[in-house]
Amino acid sequence: QVQLVESGGGLVQPGGSLRLSCVASTTIFGIATMAWYRQAPGKERALVAAITNGGSTNYKDSVKGRFTISRDNAKNTVYLQMNSLKPEDTAVYYCNAEIIISKRNYWGQGTQVTVSS
Repeated sequence: QVQLVESGGGLVQPGGSLRLSCVASTTIFGIATMAWYRQAPGKERALVAAITNGGSTNYKDSVKGRFTISRDNAKNTVYLQMNSLKPEDTAVYYCNAEIIISKRNYWGQGTQVTVSS
């Protein structure tokens, strides 16, 4: 069973930065696409950014140029660097791993990000 553990959330002022981290309990990075999703109150969970095992990335339009997803396969860790944060970025952020062959998904427990003055 794969476990994903997120960290790095918190309260930040508009324009500030945070870096989220997600560590996987087993070595799956060679066989999984990693992603960050977020869910704001009253809204559906939505993809924020994803990175393949080959390093290709894609982003939600509203975070392009502000967020950067990266991965360190040796550490079984995926990161989300968030800059120029806006109040509308406030949400619970979830780490996701999708196994390439089986398409099975694993989720972390979520970490709260609040952008407010």
